[in-house]
Amino acid sequence: MRTVVFGATGPTGRRLTDQALAAGHEVTAVTRRPGAIEPRPGLTVATADVADPGAVERAVAGSDAVLSSLGVPLSPKPIAVYSRGNANIVAAMHRHGTKRLITISSSVMDPTWRPTGEFFFNNVMDPLVNRRFGRTAHEDMRRMEAIVRDSGLDWTIVRPSGLFDHPTVTAYQLAENVADGLFTSRTDLAASMVAQLTDDRYVRRAMAVITTEVRPSIVGLIWREAVARKKPR
Repeated sequence: MRTVVFGATGPTGRRLTDQALAAGHEVTAVTRRPGAIEPRPGLTVATADVADPGAVERAVAGSDAVLSSLGVPLSPKPIAVYSRGNANIVAAMHRHGTKRLITISSSVMDPTWRPTGEFFFNNVMDPLVNRRFGRTAHEDMRRMEAIVRDSGLDWTIVRPSGLFDHPTVTAYQLAENVADGLFTSRTDLAASMVAQLTDDRYVRRAMAVITTEVRPSIVGLIWREAVARKKPR
């Protein structure tokens, strides 16, 4: 399958690219930093800014599916990369007749997400980090989800919980809309998205994905993802 990966040089995008290639798909990796991607068989690199409709359209041309891992660090400043980028992707897909879109959102989008047994997170970190410091990012994710849901495409909105790095794929868990878990490894997130290229269970649905076999530190996770990390997801 000819698959386009947006955000291909981000922490999740790199894993998406690797796993899609390993699964036998032809991959076009879209990035503003083409020198950061190592050439490999089956891989094409496209230089594009997702805010540029023309560049996005050129990247999508000839594809069968699109995987979007667009993202930015949490910030109190206005954020529009999720909605603007996905709006341009949707328009390009309509232009070229590409139907399958799998895009990353967040578990925060479901108001019922309260992981069981996570008192500190639910009562301290979530209100402080997600609902206050990350408010602008999550507002833009809501705009993005509305655009994707109204697109008429064969979309899947993927909702991970707190993202962290882990070297191997685990027995991750999937659920519609929301899953009872606090963490998602990027490797599991990528694996779940690549699997949806050939699976229609979550077409036109939101798919939550969580990792339960391994667990990072909550405080360390918040520091790395919300404060220290400067690169896009």
